[in-house]
Amino acid sequence: MQEKGTISIHTENIFPIIKKFLYSDHEIFLRELVSNAVDATQKIRRLASLGEFKGELGQTRVEVAVNKKKKTITISDSGIGMTAEEIKKYINQIAFSGATEFVEKFKDAGDAKEIIGKFGLGFYSAFMVADKVEIDTLSYQDGAAPAKWICDGSAEFEIKEGKRKERGTTVTLHVNKDSEEFLEDHRIQQILDKYAKFLPVEVKFGEKEDSIEDGEDKDGKKKWKTVKKDNIINNTEPIWTKSPSDLTDDDYLKFYKELYPFSEDPLFWIHLNVDYPFELTGILYFPKIKNDFELQKNKIQLYSRQVFITDEVKDVVPEFLMLLHGIIDSPDIPLNVSRSYLQSDGNVKKINTYITKKVADKLGELFKKERESYEKKWDDIGLFVKYGMISEEKFYDKANDFALVKNTEGKYFTLKEYEKHIEANQTDKDKNKVWLYSNNPAKQDAFIAAARDKGYDVLVFDTPIDSHFINHMEMKLDKTQIKRVDADNLNKLIDKDEKRELVLTDEQKESLKGVFTKAIGKDNFKVEVEALSPDDAPVTITMSEFMRRMKEMQATGGGGFNMFGSMPDTYDVTVNGNHKLADKILKSVADETKEGLAKQAVDLAMLSQGLLEGKALTDFIKRSTELLGK
Repeated sequence: MQEKGTISIHTENIFPIIKKFLYSDHEIFLRELVSNAVDATQKIRRLASLGEFKGELGQTRVEVAVNKKKKTITISDSGIGMTAEEIKKYINQIAFSGATEFVEKFKDAGDAKEIIGKFGLGFYSAFMVADKVEIDTLSYQDGAAPAKWICDGSAEFEIKEGKRKERGTTVTLHVNKDSEEFLEDHRIQQILDKYAKFLPVEVKFGEKEDSIEDGEDKDGKKKWKTVKKDNIINNTEPIWTKSPSDLTDDDYLKFYKELYPFSEDPLFWIHLNVDYPFELTGILYFPKIKNDFELQKNKIQLYSRQVFITDEVKDVVPEFLMLLHGIIDSPDIPLNVSRSYLQSDGNVKKINTYITKKVADKLGELFKKERESYEKKWDDIGLFVKYGMISEEKFYDKANDFALVKNTEGKYFTLKEYEKHIEANQTDKDKNKVWLYSNNPAKQDAFIAAARDKGYDVLVFDTPIDSHFINHMEMKLDKTQIKRVDADNLNKLIDKDEKRELVLTDEQKESLKGVFTKAIGKDNFKVEVEALSPDDAPVTITMSEFMRRMKEMQATGGGGFNMFGSMPDTYDVTVNGNHKLADKILKSVADETKEGLAKQAVDLAMLSQGLLEGKALTDFIKRSTELLGK
């Protein structure tokens, strides 16, 4: 048997295209060839289980080997093998519809995966790294003759009778000069660890050393010796392929450590398992996350039948769940996918919707069944829930039942519970319910204490996403305003239309305003004298709720708020005209005394807002020390 011919691709330009345009992702060749070998192995196992193959299966594993001297990489299996006719059918006749169109479309391509995925070029990715590729194969079919296929990267191929004695296929790559990095064991190990870690058929790559017990020494201590054993790359039965009823919490935690060796234990996990209208398995873990949550992304891995595809799962997993960790495996997502494919694929959209529902159901179930435990986890999972409520309308509707808010005393409420909690005392003259909050209880303690004295409750909103969350909630909740506890005087934050008389005349009021304006000496501080309780602070400095919130949203990446980020900070200075300090300033004869008292009061107000620093702070301390000595 000997035959020569031309691969039916209708153009001689195809191999240069493969080499050039797949080159940016050239390590993918090994995934493609190992996946093919695994597929062939699974087919022979299936035929044996159906009684279609009655021979001995033997050891069904895939072996990868590197020969640096010969500059070859081999991928061997004992799967179904191929006849010469099957080689012609599956290897030679790549059915490109319109090769000219292909060449034109991808001459400027940047996405190697898109090319492979659209045209089934898995096997031909071998030519990214090889000058010559050989296939030695023997079909499982009775009486089949071994066949050998050779191609040197041109459109020419040769098929002849092979010498293989055992069922299966060996693909040999003669590595080209530019790709000799792939002749290094550590490089192959790295690629196999990435793509083959959970393949369903054992993949062997050389040997590794292991320590085993070797009796005891004269002192009765264990002795160890080093032995060589097969280096098996993969765990062929990862836990996401098993039934949840067969798994323990320890199994899930152990697998998490396998995926993320240096992470803290997760809070909980969700086992995904659906077979209609699409196939999907996997495990999603809720990790303990820090506030710098951007650093935590790209921790979910996407697989197709246990073959790693990518960790860029933006379109498969809802944006707000990108902070989760874990594995998603779906044969309905092709091995090679491009971003444009994921964005337009119907199954991907269904998977995205399913995952959102599954996560919402799990959170709702945890809240109902284990509220105390759920509350303890809230500081870690609140970020996910708030992010989801902002970005996914359907998730918002479900999350209404299990989203929590926490007050400064550490008590948790659902949104409905909190509305009821504050309704009696924190409703203003226009029937708006007013939520007060702190983003830094330690720094805003004086304001929180003043609110408590009036019987008001104060929430804690201190995560990077809270400025966006607050804005969203105000749009969603009926007749509800959310204000930071230090955004204004409490009487203005919750305006109950309780009028106070100012004890000063109009002339005294203007005089006092002038003293404070001169003492501050800054255009971005606007001074007003108001009628407050004599027990309220003599001076309060605030930034308007709107301006400060817009700036916070811009700082955390809120689209459309850049204009606020570049605007200078402006502050409102409220002088309490009914405080005894106002009277003391007005009765002082010397301008220096008036200004000194005003400056001290303003600096105290600035200190309470964390605005006093540098020379101003040094001067304040010096002035305070001098006052103590008088």
